Amino acid sequence: MKRLLKWVAGVLAVLLLASFGVLCYMAGSPRDAYGMVRYALPHMHRGTLKVGSDAPDVRLLGIDGTNHFHLRERWGARPLVLVFGSFT
Repeated sequence: MKRLLKWVAGVLAVLLLASFGVLCYMAGSPRDAYGMVRYALPHMHRGTLKVGSDAPDVRLLGIDGTNHFHLRERWGARPLVLVFGSFT
């Protein structure tokens, strides 16, 4: 029984290390993999927005990097364009 338990523990350890290695490869580095698991995965979920739905009100950071505003403050007659990405 102890021998079987050791084999199961060993297989689980190898699978855990292999999955961590694949995640590091996909993310770019172990640090990036940690960041992805720590910050991105808990927030991933399917939303309920459909084509034509109003955007939810969110608090956004202005282009100057210091001012914050709510999306509802910018709704109006003019179109609003949101750009998601990294510009570094």
